[in-house]
Amino acid sequence: MSMLRRRKGAQPPPPPPPRDPSPPKEVKAVQQRGKERKGRWSCLDCCCWLIGVICSVWWLLLFFYNAMPASLPQYVTEAITGPLPDLPGVKLQKEGLQAKHPVVFVPGIVTGGLELWEGHQCADGLFRKRLWGGTFGEVYKRPLCWVEHMSLDNETGLDPPGIRVRPVTGLVAADYFAPGYFVWAVLIANLAHIGYEEKTMYMAAYDWRISFQNTEVRDQTLSRIKSNIELMVSTNGGRKVVVIPHSMGVLYFLHFMKWVEAPAPMGGGGGPNWCADHIKSVMNIGGPFLGVPKAVAGLFSAEAKDVAVARGIAPGFLDSDFLGLQTLRHVMRMTRTWDSTMSMIPKGGDTIWGGLDWSPEEFYECAPKKNKINDSHLSKDVDTKMIEVPSRVNYGRIVSFGKDVAETPSFKLKLTDFRDAVKGNSVAPSNSSCREIWTEYHELGWAGIKAVADFKVYTAGSVLDLLHFVAPKMMQRGSAHYSYGIADDLDDPKYMHYKYWSNPLETKLPNAPDMEIYSLYGVGIPTERAYVYKLSPYAECYIPFQIDTSANGGNEGNCLQGGVYLANGDETVPVLSSGYMCAKGWRGKTRFNPSGMKTYIREYDHSPPANLLEGRGTQSGAHVDIMGNFALIEDIIRVAAGATGEDLSGDQVYTDIFKWSERINLHL
Repeated sequence: MSMLRRRKGAQPPPPPPPRDPSPPKEVKAVQQRGKERKGRWSCLDCCCWLIGVICSVWWLLLFFYNAMPASLPQYVTEAITGPLPDLPGVKLQKEGLQAKHPVVFVPGIVTGGLELWEGHQCADGLFRKRLWGGTFGEVYKRPLCWVEHMSLDNETGLDPPGIRVRPVTGLVAADYFAPGYFVWAVLIANLAHIGYEEKTMYMAAYDWRISFQNTEVRDQTLSRIKSNIELMVSTNGGRKVVVIPHSMGVLYFLHFMKWVEAPAPMGGGGGPNWCADHIKSVMNIGGPFLGVPKAVAGLFSAEAKDVAVARGIAPGFLDSDFLGLQTLRHVMRMTRTWDSTMSMIPKGGDTIWGGLDWSPEEFYECAPKKNKINDSHLSKDVDTKMIEVPSRVNYGRIVSFGKDVAETPSFKLKLTDFRDAVKGNSVAPSNSSCREIWTEYHELGWAGIKAVADFKVYTAGSVLDLLHFVAPKMMQRGSAHYSYGIADDLDDPKYMHYKYWSNPLETKLPNAPDMEIYSLYGVGIPTERAYVYKLSPYAECYIPFQIDTSANGGNEGNCLQGGVYLANGDETVPVLSSGYMCAKGWRGKTRFNPSGMKTYIREYDHSPPANLLEGRGTQSGAHVDIMGNFALIEDIIRVAAGATGEDLSGDQVYTDIFKWSERINLHL
């Protein structure tokens, strides 16, 4: 019995009474809120997801790129576009061309690398690291520190106390501006195909921020160029060098040719025959001989067409204090200390660039049409039928306050002179944070700003007065190093001063009748020529002037687009500036070319890449991309291998540069 009782007691207890399966209302609400939170993404979630996807795709593409056979990209390209042409260097090597004359490269503004040799505490760890060129990583990591070290002293135009930034040396100084973005690399590689190497190529790197003469004062750069050219000539059997400047480097080498022959201490003391003894040819690429209107917009409001468009899309962003960026004001503060930028202010005044009612290119057609090459002085259209009757554009009005002002006949304009306006009523209160980043506009005041706008329109002559008014400290430095006029008497001793040496209208070419001057530049790209401005709607310490992007011509073929009047050029330099001196100013024996050295114009009609596989294109005429133009590279290699301008068939012209040059009434 006892065992039966124990077994009965070991039976499991009866199940508990059934519960209601539905949770309480409070639990339901909590669960519902949890589900809603899971379904809703925060901004942080989206950003993390996006960054993760980008990184994953990037590493995947990088893996496939490194894993694929080296010939696969070329195979795919040829399958899509057909067989690729030989590189110019390979083609000319097959023709039997060999390296002959040493070559000297002279980079332009911003394309040469700069590295840190001494800095403030915020730049610790950056010794001999690139602050300009390369990856630009330091811009993102410490932007204000970077601006501080890239700026120059606003009084001297030289190094600020405790900072030394110097140019990178060697061919690597400007072969690539950034990874994958070539400048001189393609030309160097093609020259190597016919036998060139580092001992027969020299990159004349310099600090492109400082004035031309100050590169000698601070770094002895001009002396280094002189010594290197002399060494290359003596070690290559007495063969003269072929010099290839690009962009602002064209003006820099123009300055050098006067400096090297001028007596010491201002000059290099090489004597009157130095250029004739050492230089075969100067092949200028995209040369802003007479300046660029783009420089005016950059100094006046720290913008050009591309920046103006960005400001139009996102009004106030580049000017705002969002995240402490204040981008445009930092750019203005920094670039206004770079004295080199003032070398590209338009030269020759209204005589060259036009006045209130005329300009050399005034009937230029902005609508695209086909041209043909013409080696003579006038180009003709393939299609005789006009696309539309061209309207007259007042390109001479480089800055106009309002579209109506840009188009109004001069006799109807009422201009109020700004030169004697009283500056004051500061736009920046004394407690404003913008004083830390401002340049000279806070000294201008509302009275000065209004006076500038009331003058309404500025030509190449009055633009200088405008810049002197809004940035007197900057222009005071600039006026000590550059001049923008036209010489009445080139034998006047005053033109022996270095401030005139980079202006082709105030100096003579060397006495070197066997030397050749080339002007090589792209055409067929709309290029900034004049601007429509407005007062900025922002108050206090914002930049008070900006390009009026709402000003348009009204049809596709009109030259006014987004507040900018466009003319023919290479996207940066108008044809007038690149071509006039070789088309007329230096052609034959003139007072600017007394020895009568031969000059040639080689224009390269722009053809954009047909697809992404072509990269930046092999027929580009754009200001920097032209450095990869196969036709230009072939011309350079032929001259370096011994050819003359006549061997290249003389001029190659697509534009009306000769016709425009004839409209300029300049005593030669």
